Amino acid sequence: MRLAELSERSGVAIATIKYYLREGLLPPGRRVSATTADYDEGHLRRLRLVRAMIQVGQVPVASVRQVLAHVDDESLGRTMRLGAALWALPHGSEQDDGTGAGTGEGGDGEDEATTAARAEVDQLLRTLGWSTARELGELSPVHRSLVAAVATLTRLGYPWDATLMAPYARLMHQVAVRDLDFVETFPSEAEKAETAVAATILFQPVLKALHRLAQEEESARRYGLE
Repeated sequence: MRLAELSERSGVAIATIKYYLREGLLPPGRRVSATTADYDEGHLRRLRLVRAMIQVGQVPVASVRQVLAHVDDESLGRTMRLGAALWALPHGSEQDDGTGAGTGEGGDGEDEATTAARAEVDQLLRTLGWSTARELGELSPVHRSLVAAVATLTRLGYPWDATLMAPYARLMHQVAVRDLDFVETFPSEAEKAETAVAATILFQPVLKALHRLAQEEESARRYGLE
């Protein structure tokens, strides 16, 4: 398809597509003349992913470029490819959790709540048998974000320990199984990685909304509508 058709099918303005091409977020089309190029379904799929990251996920262009570099890295195995792409997505501030205390890396800069939270997260991963997550530990931005969140809850008087977190974590594992079952329906490794990134950005608002709807429903069942 030509640029005009790519714009029409994607709903993205031609000027925006040209900007993504300049920024390296969209691969060049197949050149057919000095001023014309052809684009295919892969460009359409990538364009939709870029829009999802920027519009829905509010991911900065520089971070989008980094995520896509991992998505396209054929030297990586599937686990590393998916993991690197997802790690490159923003995970919120791990140094400022809204309470004025950062998570730090241990030692003098770490408060008691963070130390306790890190121990509880480690105990949780032991209980679940999530050996990869334990091994990666602080290398993972997701791990650091969980520690920061648990530390914040503790400071606010809602201490969440490993026992409280475990049932939620097991439910999330079931969600992860369904996520990857869906990812595996796509044929190429690049499509699998793209889908994993898109799902992380687009499905999380759905899961959050479903969680709140479930809370509303359970509250009504337990306590009535009065």
